[in-house]
Amino acid sequence: MLLFAYLILYFLLVFVLRSVLLWKKTGINPFTFEKTDNAHDYNGKVFTFITIFELIVVGIYAFKNEWYDYLLPFWYLENQTLQKIGWVLLLVSLILVWYSQSQMANSWRIGIDENNKTKLVTKGVFSISRNPIFLGIMITNIGLFLVIPNAFTLLIISLSTLSVNTQIRLEEEFLKREFGNEYVEYREKVRRWI
Repeated sequence: MLLFAYLILYFLLVFVLRSVLLWKKTGINPFTFEKTDNAHDYNGKVFTFITIFELIVVGIYAFKNEWYDYLLPFWYLENQTLQKIGWVLLLVSLILVWYSQSQMANSWRIGIDENNKTKLVTKGVFSISRNPIFLGIMITNIGLFLVIPNAFTLLIISLSTLSVNTQIRLEEEFLKREFGNEYVEYREKVRRWI
């Protein structure tokens, strides 16, 4: 139950609340995915699927324990130490994502915003990682796997890794077009992950 509550809180804080705050401040909807079939919008559908899938898996763990065996648990990884490490990663990821979004301020978006100009954020945590928000999301998925190690949380890591890496590459192409040499110089100084 605690894990499910944490996941709901995570999504509410980093997606819903953050989106509402940005919209109220700027009048801009930070959610940029649309219903077309291009790579960017398709990846948005994949993100949505992974999020729903994650909630279902954690919901089964929290509310339908008798179904948990169907998730093919890795019983040999189920121990207190790994669970505690998983919880630490979950909390660290929430702090990292929230802090990174705060540093992006009005430039934060969910996806690529072709319509509204933003600033290239290179200071703070962005001087250590070009993608601290995506790094935080990946840490969340690893933490989730350590708390409830099963075939489906491993699948979530796999799908998320593919989707996040696709999105990063799409965003890098956009940032290069949008900011030119400023982005190229930043990319040469700061690594993609850390």
